[in-house]
Amino acid sequence: MSTMSAKIVHISIDRDWREVYDYASRPENMPSWASGLASGLTQDGDDWIAEGTLGTARVRFAPPNDFGVIDHRVTLESGLQVHNTLRIVPNGDGSEVMFTLLRLPGMDEQQFAADAAHVMRDLKTLKELMER
Repeated sequence: MSTMSAKIVHISIDRDWREVYDYASRPENMPSWASGLASGLTQDGDDWIAEGTLGTARVRFAPPNDFGVIDHRVTLESGLQVHNTLRIVPNGDGSEVMFTLLRLPGMDEQQFAADAAHVMRDLKTLKELMER
């Protein structure tokens, strides 16, 4: 597979990065801000199972860490694996949340833009939750 186009979708949050990481990295909290996981996640060993518009997906998260890394690999029923990179880093007294969106094979520019807008909506929801 050749290198895919990438776009970093990010948002600043006025809350300490460790607190944002602590909340955002817990799979049980993700349905409150990550709309693609709105149906919830069920733990299955080291993986989490999500039901969504594309069917059942198996999600494997990076282990808890001190670096703000919430990377996760999503495996769809079709066997397609998508590696999602999500970082929470210090930004002054607050944090910067960054999601690297990859343009998958067969995805046109309009679909890629729609995916980026979807990710931004989710990050805005996380921001609203964390700044309350």
